Formats: sequence, C-alpha cells, structure tokens
Amino acid sequence: MNRRLSDNISSKYLEAANRLRSKSARRRIIAYVESYDDVFFWRTLLSPYENETRYFEVMLPSHNRLERGKKSVLMNLLAKQAGEDMIACVDADYDWLIQGATATSREMINNPYVLHTYAYAIENLQCYAPSLHDVCTMTTLNDRFVIDIEEFIHQYSIAIFPLFVWSVLYYRSDRYKEYTITQFCNTIELGGFSLNEPEASISHLKKKVHRDIEMLQRKNPNAKEKYLGLKHELIEKMGITPETTYLYIQGHHFFDKVVLPILNKICKNLEMEREREIERQAVHDTQRRNELSCYRHSVQDVEQMLKKNTAYMQSGPVRRLNEDIKKLF
Repeated sequence: MNRRLSDNISSKYLEAANRLRSKSARRRIIAYVESYDDVFFWRTLLSPYENETRYFEVMLPSHNRLERGKKSVLMNLLAKQAGEDMIACVDADYDWLIQGATATSREMINNPYVLHTYAYAIENLQCYAPSLHDVCTMTTLNDRFVIDIEEFIHQYSIAIFPLFVWSVLYYRSDRYKEYTITQFCNTIELGGFSLNEPEASISHLKKKVHRDIEMLQRKNPNAKEKYLGLKHELIEKMGITPETTYLYIQGHHFFDKVVLPILNKICKNLEMEREREIERQAVHDTQRRNELSCYRHSVQDVEQMLKKNTAYMQSGPVRRLNEDIKKLF
C-alpha cells in the first residue's frame, strides 16, 4: 500500500472516529417533556436544531420517580434553574389562550426556556386536518376518496367556534368552574356519525352549541362587549380562526371522540372495498387466500398511524413554535 493511500485511509478513519465521539464533545441540552407520548413529538421538533455544537436529550422530568405532567415539568425546571442547557417542552392547554390569567399561564408564556405547542396538545396536531386523508391511505393502502375529511373538520370547527369563545372567556375569569372544559367537551362531542350523511352530524352539533350559547347569554346579559372583544383578539391577534378551532380544544377529547371514530369508519370502508376487489379479481381460491393474507398483514392500526403522523410540521402552531426555537438557539 503506498503512503498516500495509507494517509488517506487514516484520515478517513480519524474523521469517522471523531464523528462517533462528537456527541460527547457537544453541549447537551436537556428537554423535559410531560409524558412518554411527547418524547417523539419533541424529538421531531428539536432534531433540526442540533449541530456540531449541541444536541438535545428529550426526557421525562425525573429518572428517579414516575412523575409526569406539565406541573411536574415546570417545577422540575424551576428547581434546577432553567437555562441554555435545560428547557421545558409542554402542551399549551388553555394556558396560552388565557394569556397570563394564572401563575402557570404566566410561567409558560414569560419564561423563554419554556417551549409550548400553541395548539392545546400534541394530539390536536397529530389530527392536523389536511393530513387525515393521507393517514387513512397509510393505514389501509387504499387512496380512494370517501369523504372530504379536511372540509368536515373545518365545518366542525366553525360550528364550535362561538362556544369556544365563551369557554375561553370563562377561563380568563375566576368563574371557570361555572362552565368547565368538561361541559364544553360534552357539548362538542359528535355522537353518531354516518359516512353517508356527514352533514347531519354538523347540523346536530350546531343545535347543541346553540343551546349552550343561549344558556350562557342568559347568565351573562352584559357580556356582549367582552365576548366580541375576545373574539376579535383570538382571530386577529392570536391567529385562531373559526376553521382552525379544532387545534385549540382539549386534545385527548378531539383525538378520541371526534377524529378517531370518523377515521375508523373511513378505514373500515376502505379495507372492505380492497378486500372485495381481491375477492373479485382472484383467479382461484389459493390466490384469493394469499392476496387477502398479504393485504391484511399490510394494513395498519389507524390510532397508531395518527400518533406517528408528523404532517403537523406545516401547521400554524408549529410554525410559531419553530420561530420560538430559533430565537432560543
């Protein structure tokens, strides 16, 4: 082996060795998150900001105790003195919406080392409306258009927006126990849903929303000015439009009670259609059995596909969150 070739190999070996050791030479930034489900979400968000000088380690608040939740994350951050090497990554919940009305809200909004989702929770972002057709396709390997799920979610959002404003109004005051998030969620639950008549679900929802609004207006006869002022603030200053309200309601409720039941029905329809197609096109029984077995092993669980959905990177809340990360690093 000539000397030049030998030197070249040695140089490449050292470069590779340095890359393998590079993590220990970079600054570690600990990112505390609320739960196991949050680890992948925040890893996805933070990875693009790693470079030759820093890397992130996303973890729960404590290795020693099974602590989870926003309160645990924020308390852990305060106790250990947050800074450039330690950040908190949390769901916004209503704390961003109420704009400092509580101590937790003030800490989340004002502490530069606390990053939050802007959307209520990661579940809302996993259900990002423009991506839901693709989720169904990934789940069933059938790209047929069943219903316009994106438009349905937008119509759902428009229907609940007036009541959502009332909900935020109550949570910005000391009267939040008089109209709770639980009551709000019970009203905006879809209940029955039919693929043949999706508009019937929206119509029924509007009636329930109108019933609650009439009740709240009777209880608050002088609140019109406050209500309109908050509505204007939500739309014009905070960027929450009627069409995107679904991103700011309770995440688990929206995921479990609205989106998942709809997608289950869509995916079941698509799977049955694909299986009928296989039954129809199979030349003989052995081919039919093999094709059905192959297809059934290929389909996925829609809930898991939703949890792995990362199309939210194009959403408004994540664009705002990325701006916060850029400012911090």
